[in-house]
Amino acid sequence: MTATVSGAGNTARRAARSDTITRIGRVGLVAYGVVNLLIAFLAIKVATGESSGEEANKNGALSEVAQTSFGQALLWIITVGLAALTIWQIAEAIWGHASAGKRRTVKRLTSAGEAFLFGFLAFTAGKFAMGTPQKGSKTESVTGKLLEQPFGRALVIVFGLAIIVVAAFVIRHGWAKRFRDDLDLSHADARSRRTAERLGQVGYMAVGAAYAVVGGLVITAAVTFDKEKASGLDGAMKTVAEQPFGSLLLWLVALGFICYGVYCFFDARYRKS
Repeated sequence: MTATVSGAGNTARRAARSDTITRIGRVGLVAYGVVNLLIAFLAIKVATGESSGEEANKNGALSEVAQTSFGQALLWIITVGLAALTIWQIAEAIWGHASAGKRRTVKRLTSAGEAFLFGFLAFTAGKFAMGTPQKGSKTESVTGKLLEQPFGRALVIVFGLAIIVVAAFVIRHGWAKRFRDDLDLSHADARSRRTAERLGQVGYMAVGAAYAVVGGLVITAAVTFDKEKASGLDGAMKTVAEQPFGSLLLWLVALGFICYGVYCFFDARYRKS
């Protein structure tokens, strides 16, 4: 019985980390890069006052894709690519990072977090592809449900703090260039290595800073008992735009998302398999 379970586990491991899954997963990383570039584009529209109702977040980015000539086909490519990327990262979370030493647990948890992120985005892209896009802010929905529970304010504050902690982890991940552990740059030329490092460093820090604002808005919703203040990335972008020098700050955030989006292309090329 043990041998059967072990054999089934090895079969699942080989399937999840197969060349086919890895190749399609790399397409998913490219798709994720495109999504982040579109978020940057929408952020710029907010900064310039040209936004006409589009959400400056992943939903808004997928909506932009849906409006192109080959939108539905592109959305299905994004969905399949991200689904494969999800399977790839699940395999890394369960069996991967054997050479990471003491940091293996952290690396496996990071892969699990990425699997959740990519899986949720694949699900969302699939809904857009089928013509049933998600409406409203997921953050606001979760916050609203939590506020209705006993000790709701405390739960929302914990939720907001958790977002800030994750955002701080992402910022530190970029600042310390820990993303390099996931890349195999041994065959890249010096210029490609430098470019990947700079883009990843700036990109991760910008994305982390944007989500730190989201966490702050969630905590504000708890303090004021107003779930509408707990908006997601789109609300964070618009909140930044309303601050002194908000347009300049939003341009910087957009530049960071551009860096992260382009970094995803390097990630797709050089991610360790």
